[in-house]
Amino acid sequence: MRSATHYVELSARLAKLWPGRNQTAKTETGTDVLHSRLARAVFSHVAGLAAISAITEIYRHEPWANVTTVGFTFLLAILVAAIIGGFSTSLVMSVAATLCYDYFFIPPVNTWNITDPRDWVALFAFLLTAAIGSTLSVAARRQTRRAESQREEAIELYELSQGLLSAPDSLALCNAIPQHLTDSFQTEGAALLLSEDQTVFYSAGASHLFDAAELKASLSEKTVKVNRQHHLYFVPLRLGMRVLGVIGIAGRELSFETLESIGPLITIAIERARAIEQVGKIEALRESEKLKAALLDAITHEFRTPLTAMKLSVTGMLSDLNFDREQCRELLGMIDEGCDRIDQLVDEVSQMSRLETGDVRLELAPHTVGELIDTAFASYGAALGGRPIERHVANEDVPIRADLAWANKILVHLLMNANLYSIPNGHITIKTETNKGFVFFHISDVGPGIDPSELGRIFEKFYRGKDHRCQIQGTGMGLAIARAIAEAHSGTLTAVSTPGKGSTFTFSLPIDRSLV
Repeated sequence: MRSATHYVELSARLAKLWPGRNQTAKTETGTDVLHSRLARAVFSHVAGLAAISAITEIYRHEPWANVTTVGFTFLLAILVAAIIGGFSTSLVMSVAATLCYDYFFIPPVNTWNITDPRDWVALFAFLLTAAIGSTLSVAARRQTRRAESQREEAIELYELSQGLLSAPDSLALCNAIPQHLTDSFQTEGAALLLSEDQTVFYSAGASHLFDAAELKASLSEKTVKVNRQHHLYFVPLRLGMRVLGVIGIAGRELSFETLESIGPLITIAIERARAIEQVGKIEALRESEKLKAALLDAITHEFRTPLTAMKLSVTGMLSDLNFDREQCRELLGMIDEGCDRIDQLVDEVSQMSRLETGDVRLELAPHTVGELIDTAFASYGAALGGRPIERHVANEDVPIRADLAWANKILVHLLMNANLYSIPNGHITIKTETNKGFVFFHISDVGPGIDPSELGRIFEKFYRGKDHRCQIQGTGMGLAIARAIAEAHSGTLTAVSTPGKGSTFTFSLPIDRSLV
């Protein structure tokens, strides 16, 4: 029993030294690979032989053990070894178990001579069963490992596809693809070569892993190219007969199926990004053409009225030289008014263009609420005439951060709208309030209001209400300009209206926290 215990302890120690079969594989090259494989083989075979020796010693000293029990125990140990150590280990154990089985347990014991033919049949049946069982076990284990590897690579492909969808444009996508490959598949590095301009993109610190000449040479390949000496894989990116580029992957052995899937996935992602950019350009061009058409239509309409008046005035003065001074003054006033109208139109178009392109540089400074309101009334108050104004401003001293000249345009335009659309002698209400770091300015009128179907469109450029297009002059640019100015200040401009009762326009400007 002491000898059996010794072999059991030896088996346990060797099992601890057995290399982990499920540990993540590390990239090894040259002599390291040879030494590692040799060490694994030695440990596996020594541990297997120790197990056979331990079983033999245990059953030799047990009187209740019979030939059948010993045979099944040997067979079980061999199958377990096939699962853990591989086919070569199980084959060595099968030979050793057969010899021990013959010598120690089949009569005559302690000899290599078998007299009973049935024992020969049993011995060969045992050896054949061990060999077949080991083969099937190893095949099943290999299939399991392959399935697990394919499952992991499928997950990594999914992660890669998710990463490829996050890029905002094709250039950012091409920059990100190598790093996405490295992060998703845990490779040493990756590279992307585009065939159009021969640009090479690398993942972080991977430029030394790839030879640009080898990448370019791989463009002509139709399938995956493998450089086993340096553990490099080159995957062509093809779209039909067109070659978009090639992907280089270093340091990670991937299945051929996964490599074949990476190519089309990246190709589709690049083409998708380019298609989205192209659609965006086409849409921008279409919107630009629509804007130009609307602008031309609006300008044509708005220019025609003052130009017609100016033309009539000039024609009249040229055709009859006997106008008195008062008549000449009236005609020149019409010309002057027309020039002002045209100048206003050009100014509004220029302002909108500058705001949309970001050419406006706001000179933000602290100003009080009362200062902004007083500036607006100084600019437009005379045009209000005797219209009653209700002013409910309880926070006139609250500082706001704004460009006073531009912010004044918002308030002046809203006062102008309220004046134009209010009923005669209807009052205009100005009210302010502070909320969440902003000052909100409410300008209300008493007028016809805005139809609910039009409320969402009144801030569009050149849009004018259908009921007021012919009654009140305007280009439909004012509210669009006012909203753009408010948004440039990080504020908002909104409207609510009750048909038949009036409308309230509200814009917000941020409070200057440095003075609060």
